[in-house]
Amino acid sequence: MSSPWHLYLMAGLYAVAGFMHFAKRKLYMRIMPRYLPNHKLLVYLSGLAEIVLGIGICIPKLNVISIYGIIGMLAVFLLVHFYMLSSKKASAGFPKWLLILRIPLQFGLMYWACWYL
Repeated sequence: MSSPWHLYLMAGLYAVAGFMHFAKRKLYMRIMPRYLPNHKLLVYLSGLAEIVLGIGICIPKLNVISIYGIIGMLAVFLLVHFYMLSSKKASAGFPKWLLILRIPLQFGLMYWACWYL
């Protein structure tokens, strides 16, 4: 364990977030943009990607590619965040201020990942 503790914190956060795609699948399916096909498959794939990339950043040979993968994944997830702002139904009951706050948070998470490159 030669990496800083906060790298492992990031890894754990993504692994837990990925697991939640399986545990709370219906919630994630509710927030999927309508224009994307096969919501169930996309929820499972995105959850699996978060788990794999979270674990990957802890493995020195996979660290850099996993960080780039996380940054790309977060960029793609911005589509969901903007979609959730588009209507009351798409917001899944979250308050508008929280949905707006998630957008700069997403960029903060990207910056955090870039920190390890």
